[in-house]
Amino acid sequence: MDQPQRDRILIVDDEEAILETMQFTFEDDYDVLATVDAAEALDLLEKNAPVAVVISDQRMPNMTGVEFLTQVFDAHPETVRIILTGFADMDAIIQAINDGHVYAYISLTVENDRLLQNLGRSNVLLEGVMERLDQGALAVDADGVVQASNTLARNYLGQIDDPRGRSLQEVLCGECLDELRTTAFALAEDEDASHADLELDVGGMALRLRVTVRHLSDPSGDSLGTVVFFREISHEPQRRRFDDLVSELLEAEGGLREPMETAVAELRTLGDELQGSSVGSPGKDELRERSARTVTALENWLSIDDSLAREDYPDAQLLQDRMRVALARWPRPNGVPGRVRELASRVEAYYDSGENPKQRTL
Repeated sequence: MDQPQRDRILIVDDEEAILETMQFTFEDDYDVLATVDAAEALDLLEKNAPVAVVISDQRMPNMTGVEFLTQVFDAHPETVRIILTGFADMDAIIQAINDGHVYAYISLTVENDRLLQNLGRSNVLLEGVMERLDQGALAVDADGVVQASNTLARNYLGQIDDPRGRSLQEVLCGECLDELRTTAFALAEDEDASHADLELDVGGMALRLRVTVRHLSDPSGDSLGTVVFFREISHEPQRRRFDDLVSELLEAEGGLREPMETAVAELRTLGDELQGSSVGSPGKDELRERSARTVTALENWLSIDDSLAREDYPDAQLLQDRMRVALARWPRPNGVPGRVRELASRVEAYYDSGENPKQRTL
């Protein structure tokens, strides 16, 4: 069965980026003709008539949108005519309505409402994305005005009020934020600098922040603004301790039982330190969670090894379940200690054969 013919629309705009955007917007529903030249548009109209709608920019070289749509009306009065202008030019709008018989004013008002609704939805999406970041963030436009922020940024800055609509200079004012303000602006000016670390005392809370500034630009390279990131790094020494403990177990030669028992004790101490810290951040919470999960993995491996060494017939399914849990909790999914791989093989062999030599592996 033949598909019904789609309506044609003709779009004329001397800015190719706008033209491509409008083509993309309408091409799913219409056959779209497009050109940057008004004279060429008249030829396209003649060759492809009937055309349901013509959309034209007002400010174009060689011919204005009003002049173009007036010719369109003379040759094809049945075609709907819409004019676009980014300028508050009421004279041009009135002339377009009178001479070009356009349907512009109401149509543009409706479109503006739709664009405002889309913009509102985009802002909600942006705020949702920023709230999922594991660090504070302030999005600043090219004029230096804050357009978005997340809860972490406001907490680190000791601010309750929404900073949107205020200049970054104003948001980072106050004696306790002087160094942060100086650092942020210095990073924005120095494209070679990746980050800077500084210590702040905000509302009686001691913070160690890593400040990073990322520049934003559009496809043509024009600046859209910057995003200032604040990552709380007070827990970095504990993170290094955690990584060192895991690495030592991976690199250990010989028996693992004593190193594992030592690691369990040190990881518990590390977790207590993180729990007792007065500074809250997603990074610290994540590290505390990883430490607890690693303790679970180590304790399960030690328990499995004990069962196979002490019991004649331990529950094979329980051993397999504990091994799966331990592997899932281990922080390096692509690497486990060699003795642990041997232990996993012993569990599988015992599950298949029911034979247990009652020997330690770790």
